[in-house]
Amino acid sequence: MEEQVIEVWGDYACFTRPELKVERFSYPVITPSAARGIFDAIYCKPDRAGSTAEFRWQVTKVEVLSPPSYIALRRNEVKNKASTNAIRRWMSTNAAPEPLLADGTPDQLGTDQEGRTQRQTMALRSVHYRLHAFPWMWPGHEGRRSAVVAQFRRRASSGKCFYQPYLGCREFPAYFELVDERTACTPRAAINLEIGLMLYDVFDLSKPGSSFSPPFISLFNAKVVNGLMEVPDYDSPEVLKPVRETPC
Repeated sequence: MEEQVIEVWGDYACFTRPELKVERFSYPVITPSAARGIFDAIYCKPDRAGSTAEFRWQVTKVEVLSPPSYIALRRNEVKNKASTNAIRRWMSTNAAPEPLLADGTPDQLGTDQEGRTQRQTMALRSVHYRLHAFPWMWPGHEGRRSAVVAQFRRRASSGKCFYQPYLGCREFPAYFELVDERTACTPRAAINLEIGLMLYDVFDLSKPGSSFSPPFISLFNAKVVNGLMEVPDYDSPEVLKPVRETPC
């Protein structure tokens, strides 16, 4: 199965470890979830309900082209977040969106507490990766694989994307370029890392879903050998998943 390969780079990145609830501390390498998000930003084809109707991206390899380097940052974060029901209501009706206020008077905020908080972030700087992935077609859409690949290559080669891809946090933009794996000249970083359990994805990739799907955290044992991190298939027993609830 032909893989699509892109090089991705940026000034800063933060792929937060989920076990750290308050302070942000990045994994040393991009996660499969963040890599999938970059491919989605370039080309995905949701239906009208926002579901990934035809395919999802299966990340297979991450080549680390720059060794990880950390930088300490302090970032302002909004304390609250909009509910899924509110977002759906704003999208489907003429109801005016209600802003989340970070600063303001007590009357504006409705409380004496500020709407923002400062948090320490251990982020990465000057990251550079070569990402490999292929479109995993959902049943009934297998015949569309070549069309999906062609559309992705057209968009990626011209720098098009549905939204600005990012490196873990939206304020850390990712820049990308379509490359040919056989002629890629940027060498991998000569590093070996035993990362341990790493976030694989936050959604259930065994079935079509959307950004409104409930979270479904999966993990895998990640390691970098000579600058290469192999990513197992989502259905592999190497990917640890919670027990799925069965209907009564």
